[in-house]
Amino acid sequence: MATFRPTERNARAWQVGLLVVLLLAWHLVSRGDKAAFFLGEPIQVAGRIWSWFLPFAVPPNWLFPEGLPGNADIYRHLGTTLLETVLAFGIGTVLGLACGLWLALAPTASLILDPYIKAANSMPRVILAPIFALWFGLGIWSKVALAVTLVFFIVFFNVYQGVREVSPVVLANAKMLGANQRQLLRTVYLPSATSWVFSSLHTSVGLAFVGAVVGEYLGSARGVGYLILQAEGTFDVNTVFAGIVVLTVFALALDGLVGRVEKRLMKWQPRSGETEKL
Repeated sequence: MATFRPTERNARAWQVGLLVVLLLAWHLVSRGDKAAFFLGEPIQVAGRIWSWFLPFAVPPNWLFPEGLPGNADIYRHLGTTLLETVLAFGIGTVLGLACGLWLALAPTASLILDPYIKAANSMPRVILAPIFALWFGLGIWSKVALAVTLVFFIVFFNVYQGVREVSPVVLANAKMLGANQRQLLRTVYLPSATSWVFSSLHTSVGLAFVGAVVGEYLGSARGVGYLILQAEGTFDVNTVFAGIVVLTVFALALDGLVGRVEKRLMKWQPRSGETEKL
């Protein structure tokens, strides 16, 4: 029986098995016209995704009685959403990193700006979407601006906290050895904040997608959010779920890319298993 228990070696098999179980449960629950109207059908969702990405049509068959058009019209919409997401993720990360470092190393400025930063973070930033649309128009930059506001504060607060939690012993030893402010930043503050930064980046990936899609909801002529909005207008729940699946897959892919960069830059940090052995 021990061989069937989840371990690091067979974790992928367990994850795939859970996905299969969930899809089967969805298929069984959605049987019937009324249930399918509200819950969608996994087979039809897969068919929508197929028709979005593949250029050739599928003739009617037992699985898809009406066939699949295969118009491959997702690429321009997905390209727009991904461009907005990557721009927002990059700009928000850079701004959050710079401002977090600055305020963590400038106690006077931090003391003065503290209530304003908390007020800005507490504000529901989705309501800024109409203002950004007025300032930047209905192109990609209004969506990028909205997503940047979501990414910025996550990165900012993690960097700010990471720098402030530098070990005073390490800091004192570095100063005793004659390290100047630039050397302290490179060898003490940044390494201390790195793990906090990557922790925030994993969350920021999803928020960048959220900002881009919400912006497309409120005013756009292309993008995956625009496709989902059009489907909602016609009560096409299968297309809505198809858009959600596509966004989720690409968000996971971007998060995986962040994870690979993290592994490269954090080789010096011991893993939990290695720490226990030590």
